[in-house]
Amino acid sequence: MKYLIIIILSLFACSSQSPVLEQKQDAKPIEKFQQKSGQVILGLENFLKSHVSLVKGKRVGLVTNPSGVNRQLHSAADLFFEHPDIDLVALFGPEHGIRGDIFAGHKIVDQSDPKTGLPVFSLYGKNRKPTKEVLAGIDVLIFDIQDIGIRSYTFISTLGLLVEAAAENDKELIVLDRPNPIDGVHVEGNIVQPGYFSFIGYFPIAYRHGMTVGEIAHMHNTEKKLGAKLTVIPAINWKREMYWQETGLPWVPTSPHVPHWETSLYLATSGTFGELHVLSEGVGYTMPFEYVGAPWINSEEYAQALNKLNLPGIIFRPVYFKPYYFRLKDQNCQGVQLHITDLNTFNSFRTSLHIMKTTMDLYPDHDLFANKKRISAFNKVIGSDRITRGLQNGKTVEELETEWQDELAAFKKIRKKYLLY
Repeated sequence: MKYLIIIILSLFACSSQSPVLEQKQDAKPIEKFQQKSGQVILGLENFLKSHVSLVKGKRVGLVTNPSGVNRQLHSAADLFFEHPDIDLVALFGPEHGIRGDIFAGHKIVDQSDPKTGLPVFSLYGKNRKPTKEVLAGIDVLIFDIQDIGIRSYTFISTLGLLVEAAAENDKELIVLDRPNPIDGVHVEGNIVQPGYFSFIGYFPIAYRHGMTVGEIAHMHNTEKKLGAKLTVIPAINWKREMYWQETGLPWVPTSPHVPHWETSLYLATSGTFGELHVLSEGVGYTMPFEYVGAPWINSEEYAQALNKLNLPGIIFRPVYFKPYYFRLKDQNCQGVQLHITDLNTFNSFRTSLHIMKTTMDLYPDHDLFANKKRISAFNKVIGSDRITRGLQNGKTVEELETEWQDELAAFKKIRKKYLLY
């Protein structure tokens, strides 16, 4: 597209292929550094090393949170603020806030950053898209936030709105790409259906999408024909089959209940039915999203039934726990801990459906959909009402999955066009 600039650096210094974007004289090549170490280099590091010239003389607005750090754990906000060639004039905070101290779903107001003194405009409060008035004082927006690879995580929704705001207000947008922590190969789950798009399901993509934020921004801009002046600064040396532990990068909690990179996979499993507020998904206890239980569950019976399914890549261990806060606070619960044993065969979305189905079969007197006010939220996370209706009508997991295979195949075909690695 006319306004789409994708910067992809050669992965090897000896490569005969020249970069898509011609390097300017003041751009320092990064090949020697990457060849020496072979380390994964974040889009943030790539930008500061070789592409600061893209914003020289321009007023910059940075969208970030605590996960926007380099390998030395220095924040993008501080690095930009201290850089002599970056005129950082404003910060933008997504869900959980610029410093990550706000509970999930809680609205955030505009404020001043206590460290830099810069204005912080909330993208999870009155406005979720930067306003024309705010953007009047900015020339280029930069996005640097670590995603977790799941459709319902709101940071990519914020990114989608940024692409739209950049197009609507004729502003540049630079996305500093980062690895998908749960790899860029596995694609699982259904696709959001018309009538169910929301801030926790903003794109018509699979629940586990297997894409980076840069790839999603590229896809959104192109498929929607938005025409934003988009530049993606890629991560270097990241391979699609990598999980976070293989990148050599430190993990910073992306939100209060994602303390470890592995939590992303557990969230992809129990974060779906957690929206129904009937089962505990471990939020409020020491293992967010790794525990599933309730006061009326028999842990031994529950674990035995789930393990009998022989689901690939996971074992269920019977547990007893009492949440310290949030749902089922101070109630004695029984249930299971999820133990992922094989990352390559584990299917988070399918496992989620089997947990729901098994719970309904074992405990029919405890309706998983009893909280009618929460069904709408669950359907938005899932992206349709087909799973709700299907489970209530006694369908098997296999029968449910057949309903979206054509849609999933169509998404994979579209997705392939936007893969940068």
